[in-house]
Amino acid sequence: MKAKQKLEFVKNAKDAFKMDSLQEKYQKEIRPKLKEEFGLKNDLAAPTLKKIVLNMGLADALTNKDVLVKAKSQLAQISGQMPSVTRAKAAISNFKLRAGDLIGAMVTLRGRRAWSFLTKLQSIVLPRMRDFRGLDSSKFDKFGNYNLGLEEQILFPEVDYSKIDKIRGLVVSVVFKNSSPEKSKKLMELLGFPFKKS
Repeated sequence: MKAKQKLEFVKNAKDAFKMDSLQEKYQKEIRPKLKEEFGLKNDLAAPTLKKIVLNMGLADALTNKDVLVKAKSQLAQISGQMPSVTRAKAAISNFKLRAGDLIGAMVTLRGRRAWSFLTKLQSIVLPRMRDFRGLDSSKFDKFGNYNLGLEEQILFPEVDYSKIDKIRGLVVSVVFKNSSPEKSKKLMELLGFPFKKS
C-alpha cells in the first residue's frame, strides 16, 4: 500500500470509529432546530448535554469488600474513567447500615467523554437490551434530566462476561442544561433515541 493510500485509509478508519458523532450532529443540525422550535434567540439558550452520571449501588459491599473492587473495575471499563466510592449518609438499623459505610460507586462524565458515552449508549447498548421497545418518557425529572436504569452491566461491550462475579445493574443519569422535560425529550429524539409510543 502506498503512503498516500495508507494515510487515506487511517483517516477513513478514524472517521468511522469516531465516538463523538452525536456532538457534531448536535452542533450542526439539532441545535438550530431546537432554537427554531422553542423560539430561542442564541446558541447558549438551547438545551444541551451537561454531564452523564453512572451510579452503581452495592448493598453486598457491606459484607464483602471484594465486591467494591470488582464493581469499581467494571465501572472504570464502562466509562473509561476511575469511579469514586459513595458512602451512606445516614444510619439505617433495619439494613445494618451505619453512616459512612461504602455502599456504591459512581462516575461523572463531562464534555467529550459524555458525548462519546451517549453515542455508545444509543448505538451499542440500547440495541443489546432484551425486548427493548423504546425509552420510557416518564423518566424525566422536572428539570429535564433523564434517568435510565440498566439491569445488566454486560450490555457494555467492554465488560468481559467470563470475568464477572455477578450481574449488576446501574443507573445512567443524563443531565441537561437550559432544559425542561419537553425540550430534553425533543433533543433526545433528534439525537436518535427512540421513545415508547403512549
